[in-house]
Amino acid sequence: MNKLLDNIVWHTLCGPHAKYAVGTNEVRRYMRGFSPFVGFADLEHPNFPDLALYVEPGEQLYCDGWAGAVPDGWGVESESILCKMTWDASMPTRNELPEAVLLDSSHASAALALATLTQPGPFSLRTIELGEYFGVFDTGRLVAMAGGRICAGGFNEISGVCTHPDYQGRGLAKSLILKLIQRQMRRGEMPFLRVMRDSDEAHRFYRRLGFRDYRESVARVFSRC
Repeated sequence: MNKLLDNIVWHTLCGPHAKYAVGTNEVRRYMRGFSPFVGFADLEHPNFPDLALYVEPGEQLYCDGWAGAVPDGWGVESESILCKMTWDASMPTRNELPEAVLLDSSHASAALALATLTQPGPFSLRTIELGEYFGVFDTGRLVAMAGGRICAGGFNEISGVCTHPDYQGRGLAKSLILKLIQRQMRRGEMPFLRVMRDSDEAHRFYRRLGFRDYRESVARVFSRC
């Protein structure tokens, strides 16, 4: 097991994404607008009193790895099991999707709209500022995207993978993922991703692509009452 990867959100918020975070030495969250992720220094003994200083009542947050009792004043709205997967193949060699565009703040609304439609996981208006996100456009409309978000200690996440329903089945998501893997590995990084355990089709797809299972964790959407 890799302790850094097991609590990668915390290490990201303390390291590469510290400028996007608020919190204390025991809990951090992204500033509003970037991402709903929360990281605890100790997932077995999370500091909710500190977190309360940075959360409005009713505001939805997301935590990967906290599975303990829910303290008074907080409520869990949904819970699922995630499977972390790490890349276990050679570097892709083709120039995948040379027409793919590196997204920037001018694409934020389009990226959020696509993510809202397809639900690839937690995604906010400024998420694409947290890493490299590439998109494919058709007549000016964003129809597919994928990017890297959570990153620390040489690990870099593949996230926000989504394709408009009208453009599925064309291999766009696969090509975007391979493009990101190629770029990450050239920088000496290890690609990883998270997939819902009950998403059998997605799980099989990532295994065929070259990812292997690392470990499972609890993911919760929760809020302050």
